[in-house]
Amino acid sequence: MSQQGHSGNSAKGAKLFKTRCEQCHTVEQGGANKTGPSLFGLFGRKSGQVEGYAYTDANKQKGVEWNEETLFEYLENPKKYIPGTKMAFGGLKKANDRNDLITYLKESTK
Repeated sequence: MSQQGHSGNSAKGAKLFKTRCEQCHTVEQGGANKTGPSLFGLFGRKSGQVEGYAYTDANKQKGVEWNEETLFEYLENPKKYIPGTKMAFGGLKKANDRNDLITYLKESTK
């Protein structure tokens, strides 16, 4: 049974972000693009849209709108969801980890 959309634990998500995402992404308003784009304003934004970040054509052309459902699928296996992405992240296989991270991102990127 899929746990997509199940509310996660923001504190656990913050720890996951710190250990798995923070080296490449920022979440705060005005946060810089690093190896990956800033995630501020992520929810409701389409893929490949952060100004000043050099996306792959695959990411720009995917045209997905980021929300809980699309992030849940994407974060399981980014290279499968957007073939050709340069995001060098193997994904989070556990549904609970993805829900925790998404809950944290929803709170920290607006």
